[in-house]
Amino acid sequence: MPYRNLSTVPVYKKALALCHTSREIASYFSYNKDLLHLYKSSSLTDIMANSILTDAILLPIQIEQAERSDCKHAKLKSIRFINIITRNILSYCNGLEHHGVKEKEYLTLLRTDIRSFRKTYKNWRKSLR
Repeated sequence: MPYRNLSTVPVYKKALALCHTSREIASYFSYNKDLLHLYKSSSLTDIMANSILTDAILLPIQIEQAERSDCKHAKLKSIRFINIITRNILSYCNGLEHHGVKEKEYLTLLRTDIRSFRKTYKNWRKSLR
């Protein structure tokens, strides 16, 4: 079975855009610390920003795995994992908001991107079956 070019898959494009937004937000909330070392920080804000970034990076990876796999079980596993990832990112947004992040408009932007991603994701998920 020939593989689709991922750059033409709308959900993959949305996942990459979500990665970009997450990276910018993580950088902003961590005061431009080295993003590769955020996990070492003892700041709760840094830890949640790192978690958002890490989960967002996993989205295109899971989409690619589902697209490339011929195994129905592997596709379903990726689909379930993507659901978990998006819920986690929304939870981290709530955590940052409750932790006292004052720039709520950035969290609103990320939540809007997640909702947009989920709409595209639902259509893509149906196409896999």
